[in-house]
Order: sequence, then structure tokens, then C-alpha cells
Amino acid sequence: MASGKEYIPITELISLAHKTAIITGGAMGIGFAISHRLAEAGASIIIVDSNGEKADKASKELGNHGYQATFFQCDVSQEEEVLEMVDTTVREMGGVDILINNAGVYRSIPLQETTAEDFERIVSVNLKGTFLCSREVSRRMIERGRGGCIINIASIESVHPSYAGLSAYDASKGGVLMLTKSMALELGRHDIRVNAIAPGGIVTEGMFSCLDELPSGQGREPLKRFMARIPLGRMGRADDIGRLALFLASDLASYITGSLIVVDGGYLLS
Repeated sequence: MASGKEYIPITELISLAHKTAIITGGAMGIGFAISHRLAEAGASIIIVDSNGEKADKASKELGNHGYQATFFQCDVSQEEEVLEMVDTTVREMGGVDILINNAGVYRSIPLQETTAEDFERIVSVNLKGTFLCSREVSRRMIERGRGGCIINIASIESVHPSYAGLSAYDASKGGVLMLTKSMALELGRHDIRVNAIAPGGIVTEGMFSCLDELPSGQGREPLKRFMARIPLGRMGRADDIGRLALFLASDLASYITGSLIVVDGGYLLS
């Protein structure tokens, strides 16, 4: 029988006290749910978002709960903005322990109607942004010598297209999955873990705004067909992703790297 001394108390394993976390796209939806859970576990939160007003509001909401949080307006597809964001965070917080690459653009556009500009914008935010933030944060993690954790928000679209019209989005998220695995392989020797989460259908403000952009009624049928394939019979909540991100960011997941964890209510089974 193993000695009880081998088992670290669960409160210590899940604690993120004295750690700093950057969450891109953290002002709303999945990003805010992750921010809330990491803050609850004791992390100091940096909410990064292209919408400064919403990021400010989100950080203040966390502050009202007694959590330490601030914000930084940044378009993750722009290298200079990412460099400034990371430099400022390191200077003011002393370093970064956790990076959540959640910022993303989701648009449903038929292939023949997708312009080069559409494709470039989606890939620039979803894939290039993940690369830029990961490169700069991991560089600082290596310099600091304390290891770290990077979590990329991929998608079930990373492994299987759900319906037509998502060519650019699917390409970007497929790239995020392979980038995750490559970074895990390269950064493991520095004790930096890199994993990805693949959400399925999650109810967020962003999801409804995408449906609202479609012509009247055209978003309902694909949504009904999508939900009919979910074995659990319901859409997920943003906090379903927040809880998993907390697990992966904590020492509960200290021997997990290079993995993709699917959170889809069983959608891919069908």
C-alpha cells in the first residue's frame, strides 16, 4: 500500500495561489468563465481582449468578487501588440505562469464566398495569435526557469468538420491542434506543459451573435441538427470549459502534455 505521504492534499493540488495567468479573449463567454475559475483558485488574472471596454468591465467584475484581476487591450494577431502586452505583464507581475489562448474569430461563410481577407483574418487571430502569444510567453517562462502551462482553446472542428461553411475556421483550429502538439514536444524539457481543449456546442454570447448575422431563420436548422447529434441532449455551458481549464492549469494535471481533451457532450461519437 502506498504511503499517505505520497499524496499531496487536494487543496494544494488545485491551488493557483501566487501564479499569474493571461487569458486572451477573456472578457466574455468561455474566456471569462476560465478567468473566473482560475481567479477562484488564487491566480492573478490578466484579461486580454481586443475590446478594451469589455475587458475592463470583466476585470472589475472579478475584482468585485475579491479576486485580483486587471486587463490589457490587445489584438493577438498583431505582433507588436502581443509583445507590448507580454512585456507589460512580466514587468508588472514578475512573470507569467499560465497562458490561455482563447481569443478567436468564428464565421460561417461558404467556400466560394470566402475572400482572402476573410481567410486571413480568421487564421491570423485563431492560429497566428496563438503562436505569437505562446512564443512570447514561453520565452519568458524559459528565462524565469519555473516552468509553466499553456492551454489552447481548439474546437471539435480541429478533428472533424461539423457542417459546411467553416473551411477557414476549421483550418485555423486544425492548425491550433498541431501547434499544441509541436509546442508540447519542444517545451517539455523546460517543464512547460501545453494542452488543448476542444469545445463542442457551448452556449455563449458569441454563438448567438453569429446566428444573428445569418439571414432570418437560416441559423436555426443547422443548430437543431447539431443538437440532435449530442448524446447528452443539451448544449454545454461556458463553465464546462472553465472547469477543465482549471484542472489542466493546476497540478492535478502535472503529467499531462500534448493532449486534446474534447468537451462536446458526446457529439463526436455520432
